[in-house]
Amino acid sequence: MLKRISLCCVLAFFSFQELMAQVVADSLQVEGNYRAFFYNKPASSEKPQNLIFVMHGSGGNGRDMMRATDAMEQEARKSRTLIVYPSGYKRYWNECRKASPALANKEDVNEQAFFAGMIQFFQKKYGINTKRVFAVGTSGGGHMAYKLALTMPQNFRAVTAIIANLPDTDNMDCVPSGKAVPIMIINGTEDNVNPYKGGLVDLGPNMNMGKVRSTDRSLAYWAELAGYQGEPKLEKLPDTDPDDGRTIEKYAYQAKGKPDVILLKVIGGKHDYPRDIDVHVEALRFFLSQK
Repeated sequence: MLKRISLCCVLAFFSFQELMAQVVADSLQVEGNYRAFFYNKPASSEKPQNLIFVMHGSGGNGRDMMRATDAMEQEARKSRTLIVYPSGYKRYWNECRKASPALANKEDVNEQAFFAGMIQFFQKKYGINTKRVFAVGTSGGGHMAYKLALTMPQNFRAVTAIIANLPDTDNMDCVPSGKAVPIMIINGTEDNVNPYKGGLVDLGPNMNMGKVRSTDRSLAYWAELAGYQGEPKLEKLPDTDPDDGRTIEKYAYQAKGKPDVILLKVIGGKHDYPRDIDVHVEALRFFLSQK
């Protein structure tokens, strides 16, 4: 049973555009664990409709994740979108990788209850549209985005996974719903942590996360679930930063009546963000395009 506790703290900071915003830190009690989340408090005149969860990578936290999303926050204000930054359990998520040694996985913390509770919280507090809820995550947060898509598709209109591939079949401990959702994947071909072609994810001493599928197999999983056949449409994105040694190709499955399934292939990209695009702004625009 979910129980809201009192407001933990309120902080003030200047955003990238020097606009004052209030960062609210709050939490929910989920099966005996207090789970924290952060967000910029909307102005009293704002009536947010869309809700986006942004998930940090393994070892991170929601508060620090906010530093990477200035541009996304600025654009979100124009579209009545509220962005929320939850924190994993002891800095990790209980996602779908069976091999994960993180306590979140070992203790099998209830992530679905946490996210369902946050959706209920923001619907009650700000009146967000529960049919306009989205999730984007990086690395371990990308794996959490996959889990939400796999196990809670009725609660999420679309998701984006960044520098993350689906767990390999023998490393999958989630039970997929079998329902397709709109999804975008953003992966780098030279990623030595989340191998583009699949394989072992090793985060260092005592953090062997097991094997993941290749990006092509991850994309194919969602495309097949959505009923697509054949090859996706290829578009080469503008090389806006020629000095970074990377280019981006967009592979898109899109058809009337079917969920969008998209891959942004960052050629030369590593386990980081490309400079040619802002990945969180791309995720926001992808979400807003879902009608």
